[in-house]
Amino acid sequence: MWTYEKKLQYPVKIKNPNPALAKFIISQYGGPHGEIGASLRYLSQRTSMPDRRIAGILNDIGTEELSHLEMVQTIVHQLTKGMTIEQIKEAGMEAYFVDHTASVFPQFASGTPATAATFAVTGDTIADLQEDMAAEQKARMTYDNILRLADDPDVIDPIRFLRAREIAHYQRFGEGLRLVLDDLDKKNYYAFNPSFDR
Repeated sequence: MWTYEKKLQYPVKIKNPNPALAKFIISQYGGPHGEIGASLRYLSQRTSMPDRRIAGILNDIGTEELSHLEMVQTIVHQLTKGMTIEQIKEAGMEAYFVDHTASVFPQFASGTPATAATFAVTGDTIADLQEDMAAEQKARMTYDNILRLADDPDVIDPIRFLRAREIAHYQRFGEGLRLVLDDLDKKNYYAFNPSFDR
């Protein structure tokens, strides 16, 4: 079903460790608007999507989100690789270090572990597409906030790439929603939610 290329979708080559920066970028790994939630949301929604065109969009974007997960993981890893105990303490990462050393653990920037409660799968085509569009805007906002805080060009470059992809995904979901609304038979709304039993 998938072909895996053993390279990142966009290169990540960070020269200077910065655990303080990693501490908030990790939110795009497992945080409330992060890549784990996005990939699982879209790949879960595609299963029961009655419109195969929209299922294809969900599959494409969900798969790409997995590559973004890999990029964010690499950014966090490179920012924490070789950090000293002094850097860990200065960044306020002692609790993280005790639990995970320098491994990449899916969590919010606040330290809350990743949870499936951060993504929605309703089985209703219109509700799911609206949620997906909102999710892409929330991810874009998070990348905007990261760009406001980052000062390393090696970090800024891949984050800008990821931000641009969130905008492209938002547009694709919008196209999908327009397809559905154009086809909507107002007398048979529940054809778009086949699990509804009248």
